[in-house]
Amino acid sequence: MLTASIVALSLVVPLAVFEPAWPKEIEQARSAPKPSKCDRSQFRVILDVGHTVEASGAISARNVPEYDFNLRLATHLEQSLIEDGFNKTVLLVTGGRARPSLFKRAAKANGLSANLLVSIHHDSVPDSLMESWEFEGKESHFSDRFTGHSIFVSYENPQLDRSLLFGRLLGNELKDRGLQYARQYTQPIMGRYQRELVDREAGVYRFDQLIVLRKTQMPAVLFEAGSIINREEELVMNSAERLDLISTSLKAAVRTFCNLTSPILRARTGNSATRSSAR
Repeated sequence: MLTASIVALSLVVPLAVFEPAWPKEIEQARSAPKPSKCDRSQFRVILDVGHTVEASGAISARNVPEYDFNLRLATHLEQSLIEDGFNKTVLLVTGGRARPSLFKRAAKANGLSANLLVSIHHDSVPDSLMESWEFEGKESHFSDRFTGHSIFVSYENPQLDRSLLFGRLLGNELKDRGLQYARQYTQPIMGRYQRELVDREAGVYRFDQLIVLRKTQMPAVLFEAGSIINREEELVMNSAERLDLISTSLKAAVRTFCNLTSPILRARTGNSATRSSAR
């Protein structure tokens, strides 16, 4: 969850400017896929389980730690990708306090020679937007005002072009299956949590300071799967139907992303590591 743990997740760094990924070529790849160039057995996806047991992230409207939602969804996604032939998929689980665990997970990810990292989270809202209610005899907090998923990229990631590419692929797959992304991050009411929306169709936001994105060497996105502070959406996020819908969307996005990882794509994106070191 971004809004409740921004201090632990972020560092203050200069911003960089990049050209976005190319949406026309993305649509062509999704609508009329060519014979696959992707060797799924060699393509490694890291599914990073957001937060830890000790620092469990947001608390849902019914007092369930975000970490429980993250682990459940990430485990479901892992199984789905492996069944689809992505046998090298890794479920990344870390422990410890919030900030040290972020650097730990980035270091672990960088040691796995992965092609893609997806950090799994579930969303909340700033404390100022919450209301109180009683659940099972305990005072709890909720906000039914906002709903939906969000995708974040860091412009400090050394492979920004590919991060944006995957973010758009995932966002469009979710959209095609009827899911709407969260709009509140563009609103002034979010205060310091307000973010730049870099793709209005796919729901991709810019958040440069996320350690798990900017400290990893592979393309990386952070995926807020839904709002667990919204009482209705919290229940939906626990359903088998929503887990399956998200896993189907992610599989489709990974397939297309893997297929696009070709010499032609590498030539188009250029040497991201060189651009990063030049800043």
